[in-house]
Amino acid sequence: MVVLDATIVNIALPQMQVDLQITDAQRQWVLTAYTLTFGGLLLLGGRVADYWGRKRTFIVGAIGFALASALGGAAQDGTTLFAARGLQGVFGALLAPAGLALLTVLFTEAKERAKAFAVYGAIAGGGAAIGLLLGGVLTEYANWRWCLLVNIPIAIIAIAAALPVVPESRAHGNTRYDIPGAVTVTLGLIGVVYGLTKAAEPAYGWESPVSLGFLGGGLLLLAMFVVIQLKSKHPLLPLRIVLDRNRGGAYLSGTLTGAGLMGAFFFLTFYFQGILGYTPIEAGLASLPISAGVFISAGAASQLMPRLGAKPLMVAGAVLAAGAMFFLTQIGLGTSYATHVLPGALVLGLGLGFTFVPLSSLALVGVPEHDAGAASATLNATQQVGGSLGAALLSTFALNASASYLTEHIADGPLPLVQANAAVHGYTVAFAWGGGLLVFSALVILLLIKVNKKDLPTEGAIHVG
Repeated sequence: MVVLDATIVNIALPQMQVDLQITDAQRQWVLTAYTLTFGGLLLLGGRVADYWGRKRTFIVGAIGFALASALGGAAQDGTTLFAARGLQGVFGALLAPAGLALLTVLFTEAKERAKAFAVYGAIAGGGAAIGLLLGGVLTEYANWRWCLLVNIPIAIIAIAAALPVVPESRAHGNTRYDIPGAVTVTLGLIGVVYGLTKAAEPAYGWESPVSLGFLGGGLLLLAMFVVIQLKSKHPLLPLRIVLDRNRGGAYLSGTLTGAGLMGAFFFLTFYFQGILGYTPIEAGLASLPISAGVFISAGAASQLMPRLGAKPLMVAGAVLAAGAMFFLTQIGLGTSYATHVLPGALVLGLGLGFTFVPLSSLALVGVPEHDAGAASATLNATQQVGGSLGAALLSTFALNASASYLTEHIADGPLPLVQANAAVHGYTVAFAWGGGLLVFSALVILLLIKVNKKDLPTEGAIHVG
């Protein structure tokens, strides 16, 4: 459910936008409301699961996720849908770490644990691809609402199995939670994204006091979060985890990579359905080469990393992904999928796979055992937050570019044709900025990461999404 919901709504977004009369500037909230709350509260969710009880947290998370999905499926306006997606993220932040922690404590024998994590990893890795296909099928043959409602039967099955089968477990020791830290980081991220959203609206723009106020307020809250982490005896994110140059570089690279990936999925969805006229199923199938590329390169990276180390693979992956994003800037109204999208999508997936696998290992380089869970969860959170900020930032750039193009070319032909060209121009600007973020990721890896092959842990951090 957690991984599925990061992608299943992508294909349904155009129909959601029409049915609920969501503006172009607001539509990215369907994605970011989920990823922001999920990423912002993930570390707290892990602590809650450890101390409150992993089984109890898992069941509460599943119930809450199902109820939030029901609210979203019944939404009659954009605000209700955004709220439901935010609630899904809140309960997902309980569900994901609780489920992973249960695997860790229930499968103690090495071979059985390896099997359990292999199944978990396959489901987590396949969830994105399944989400694209399932989103297309449900949107085309049922209704976009079922992209949310489908979580209800899944949750019922999970709860019905967990109640009699899964034993309770919890950690002992100090059970204090860093609530101020969780609140400030989540509200700070929401403030930044809301400011970016307002900057994309013609009535506001970048120089609007509203846009600047939310951006400034969000950044101030994020600065407060850092102060809280320095002062707290039980910080949500011990800063020693991120101040190590290798881990810090990995987290920054993960944030930038998440931004590029979210931007690619987001704008390709609207290009496929809005410009090329694909059905939802066709759009889902057309997006699959990205997932295929990730599967291929992730397997190759697992084999190559012991011989080459993490840094060369990550640099190569970031460069490949950036090149793919720049290649996608060549799309137009009359360009072919086979020549202008398929190669870029496949190479983007290959690049992302070569980046994600080493990232998982770098998250645990030199981490004491008691910080391992927080280090792994931080990687999850940075990728989710990166996706949120990327979707908001690239949406703002795309919409502003489209508006400028429309103003400059309004007399160049029939209005529908000019509008379509303006939309595609916005998408290509977003791909260019996404490529720039991935180039920045490559530079971060080159400059910050100094880890050697022998320093990498034998088992990488397991992460969701």
